[in-house]
Amino acid sequence: MQAPPPGPRRARARRAVSEPLPPTRWALGGAKNVGYGERFAELIEQGEDVFGEARLADAMLARGSRVLDAGAGMGRVGAYLLDHGHRVVAAEPDPALVAQARRTWPGLEVLPLEILALSPDALATAGAPDAYDLVVCVGNVLTFLAEDTEVAVLERLGSLLAPGGRILAGFHLQRGPASARTYPPDEFVADATAAGLRVDHRFGGYDLRPVDDLYAVWVLSRA
Repeated sequence: MQAPPPGPRRARARRAVSEPLPPTRWALGGAKNVGYGERFAELIEQGEDVFGEARLADAMLARGSRVLDAGAGMGRVGAYLLDHGHRVVAAEPDPALVAQARRTWPGLEVLPLEILALSPDALATAGAPDAYDLVVCVGNVLTFLAEDTEVAVLERLGSLLAPGGRILAGFHLQRGPASARTYPPDEFVADATAAGLRVDHRFGGYDLRPVDDLYAVWVLSRA
């Protein structure tokens, strides 16, 4: 029996993988994003705690695990996990944030690539693993993706999981950054399902507080 054709959203997502990558909402945000990296640098200089996501990620891992920090920003999460004994590869397409991450944490391996560009060939060329025990995709990365690429991005992240691997994701449901989209939980779950993933857990924050309407933290694995 012939399988039914994919729905419009899934078809658009698949085309996005083979065609030139469309601009992300982050890239289109332009001046609206100015100050993000500087603000985190200031917080770190002041001794503020900016590692809540990383502590949860570390608690999910055995020592020496392979971690992909997808959409690493200025590198704070990946650097923390590196310091705690994991093999970390960070991927970040924004040149300014790549430069900041490399300057701030010289030991952190940062690939200047978007998530959809993390092909097996690209990872092999960089000498990076092609499978990971944990993929971290936090800090509103999923709300800054290019339009209609959400399923394709989730498929790519799922394809990079080692057996038993998981994805840790998080984003604002309300009051998010100005250039980000709103990503309703039911739509995210539908996209994750279409990408061959299942939702193992949902929380209201990286401290594992109960679900709320402001922020969502997700733990995903292959269906």
